[in-house]
Amino acid sequence: MKVIVCGAGQVGFNIARYLSNEDNDVTVIDQRQDLIRKMSDTLEVQCVLGHASHPPILEQAGAADADMVIAVTAADEVNMVACQVAHSLFNVPTTIARVRSQSYLQPIWANLFSPDHLPIDVIISPEIEVARSIIRRLQVPGAIEVIPLAGDKVRLIGVRCTEDTPLVNTPLRQLTVLFPDLNIVVVGIVRDGRAIVPSAEDQMLAGDEVLFVVDTQHIRRAMTAFGHEEPEARSVVIFGGGNIGQFLAQQIATLPNGCGVKVIEADRSRAEQVAKNLPDSLVLNGDVLDSALLEEANVGAAETVVAVTNDDETNVLSALLAKRHGAKRVMALVNKTDYAPLMSTLGIDVVISPRAITVSNILHHVRRGRIHSVHSIHEGFGELIEADAMETSPLVGKPLKEIKLPTGVLLGAVVRNDKVISPRGTTVVQSGDRVVLFAATDAVKKVEKMFSVRLEFF
Repeated sequence: MKVIVCGAGQVGFNIARYLSNEDNDVTVIDQRQDLIRKMSDTLEVQCVLGHASHPPILEQAGAADADMVIAVTAADEVNMVACQVAHSLFNVPTTIARVRSQSYLQPIWANLFSPDHLPIDVIISPEIEVARSIIRRLQVPGAIEVIPLAGDKVRLIGVRCTEDTPLVNTPLRQLTVLFPDLNIVVVGIVRDGRAIVPSAEDQMLAGDEVLFVVDTQHIRRAMTAFGHEEPEARSVVIFGGGNIGQFLAQQIATLPNGCGVKVIEADRSRAEQVAKNLPDSLVLNGDVLDSALLEEANVGAAETVVAVTNDDETNVLSALLAKRHGAKRVMALVNKTDYAPLMSTLGIDVVISPRAITVSNILHHVRRGRIHSVHSIHEGFGELIEADAMETSPLVGKPLKEIKLPTGVLLGAVVRNDKVISPRGTTVVQSGDRVVLFAATDAVKKVEKMFSVRLEFF
């Protein structure tokens, strides 16, 4: 597959890395020499220096025979025009654009991206996706990651273990003994910053981040097993009234549990606009690093504080300050990957990575055939894949204990006729089943070979 990636920033770099690792023909366009040099030195991709929406540059990148253009430059307008040019002049079959400004995405202008106007096949809005990701975490107290799968019949849940977690020092094979009717499969453990695919003999230790796939109906019981019985948040304070903060506040207001929301925004004119858009929320104008303002906002009584300003350092420091003031749970939006390993040791409960969310969202649209969704897990650790099992797949028709799964691959759940089946050795996958599996990065191609229809990755 030939793919042109417009933009060599963090998202563009990771998209190019994923696609090139799977032997796709990838060309990256960017007008910054330093980013192009880094891309060329690090990845096996072709690079073109220039403006991504200019026809000669797209032509130089090979748009005439490209299968897809993914536009993720820093400018919405460049992304949209690049897709328009790719479609109109070069007949590129599929175009994907990242669009951040919510003014383009309001329902009243929905016709903008129709085939007769701006023919873009997929619009990715990181702000909306990040806000939805935060909402999912708010609805599962104690979770550091929540990803819905198979029409939300199954979810991937991430939790952090402590000395008080009931399941620490318990071999994973004991989970089925302790909870025989609980549909749960641990697919990953992050320990001391290193991600591992666990075996049945591995144990969860204090300090581990554990990723497990669970029947959505069993989430509350699963969280209880991990020592989390907190109620859903009834009071949330949002630091930052930008696109993410505002959309998040609007979404929280629609939740059935009657959650109260306060927003703190540093820019006065922006704070006034947010207050007009959120008539049922309290909006304060001021610095989120001002202790006096946090006391005025009664941050200490908040069950959850979410720091989503446009500055990583401000988000980290303000979240820690909120924790010191008494906030029960703090979340911080962090773009820089170098900070991630530090967060749990500092005391930040949940780290939100816009880049990881955007990459997963784009991969979801890039994958074809029988793939329904793909989620990048823990910075290149692996991928959570949801796909249909076909009759010709060697995974079908035999007990799982007789099938040798590639190293680094774990089957998390099987969904059949709306029923969730937690895979055991005697489980037999049938044609048409929806399968949720985890594959470590170096095992993704092996997963492809597990299915005679190749799961049609590319």
